[in-house]
Amino acid sequence: TPAVFPLSCAVQSYSWGKMGLESEVAKLLASSDPLVQIQPDRPYAELWMGAHPRGDAIIRDNRIPQKTLGQWIADNPACLGAKVKDAFQGRLPFLFKVLSVNTALSIQAHPNKELAVKLHAQFPEHYPDANHKPEMAIALTPFEGLCGFRPVEEIVSFLQSVPELRALIGEVAAEQLERSGSDDPRGVSAALRVCFTRLMKSEKKFFVDQLNMLVKRISQEAAEGKDTSGSNGDLLLRLHSQYPGDIGCFTIYFLNLVRLEPGEAMFLGANEPHAYLHGDCVECMACSDNTVRAGLTPKFIDVLTLCEMLNYTPAPSSSKIFPAAQSQLDPSVYLYDPPVPDFAIMRIEIPPSIKLYLVSAMDSASILLVIQGTAVGTSTAAASEMTLRRGSVLFISANESISLHLSSPDGMLLFRACCLL
Repeated sequence: TPAVFPLSCAVQSYSWGKMGLESEVAKLLASSDPLVQIQPDRPYAELWMGAHPRGDAIIRDNRIPQKTLGQWIADNPACLGAKVKDAFQGRLPFLFKVLSVNTALSIQAHPNKELAVKLHAQFPEHYPDANHKPEMAIALTPFEGLCGFRPVEEIVSFLQSVPELRALIGEVAAEQLERSGSDDPRGVSAALRVCFTRLMKSEKKFFVDQLNMLVKRISQEAAEGKDTSGSNGDLLLRLHSQYPGDIGCFTIYFLNLVRLEPGEAMFLGANEPHAYLHGDCVECMACSDNTVRAGLTPKFIDVLTLCEMLNYTPAPSSSKIFPAAQSQLDPSVYLYDPPVPDFAIMRIEIPPSIKLYLVSAMDSASILLVIQGTAVGTSTAAASEMTLRRGSVLFISANESISLHLSSPDGMLLFRACCLL
């Protein structure tokens, strides 16, 4: 049977997604399948490329008896590659996605393995599995997110210029953070934990009043043409318009605002607080649904667990950008290899001068997504020629390669998710 084949992938219509053809997800769908009707009033939030039970990709090859990728892998586990198959119990260890974010996602963090086991045992209805969920996002369009705790001096500066924030945290905790010295990182983390926990656990009525006061004050200052950057005014008003009265609006004073240009990435390890705000990205993650949330969301919120688990290490936003390494063997390949075994991503930029390109074999199953360009793909492991265009998704079994015969004048841009053990 063919070991390389095209996939038709599941779309998730979460309310935070971009609408209709504003969404990169919708654009990719529309160009990959001309028969798809894109609905202008529907959010196209996520494209899931993988074998997740809630969005198992459909195999587009009528010579293959299995309907979905998950069924096919279960019947042909050797396709994963020997090491991957053994390390991950015969399952594809990652889920590859495209996200199109219009309004903020919840303030969240993902547990490490140890905590995931515990949460799943105690609250299986909220934490559906016992796995960790590291993630990596690579921008397709200019992308913004909150990620990790800001340097202490930035937080202290906000505590001094945003009285409503200081009121919520309380004078004692605020002074403790102001006094904590850079020579004592554990003291800094402890003070940060107290401040953030006090914010997140503040009385609903009290924080709604403070938030309304703050929004009113900043709106007035903005209307008078004043500079509100000392209170992070633009972002506050934007988040408040999306989630009025939500405690998550205050987290902008604690968390870094990270801006990614296309091709730049951020890696979100266990216990790293984050929230995507706007833009389109490809994302790869370990196979898990474990998310601990606390704000900017209508979903189940678990503030106690979140405040307990977070990594309270302050760092500048520039440190959150994860570098790609250009391959020594193939200059078209840029590798994003995070410090977890579950997944890695390759960005493949084929220049216009190249008309024949080999997507090389590796000892891991992989999923290939076309972002730009067109080609005809041939492989000894594929039943027939495959037409690749923007939005095409291919599953490539371990140790199989594909020859791409490029037909577009501007080269190609591809992303390939895999597991490098």
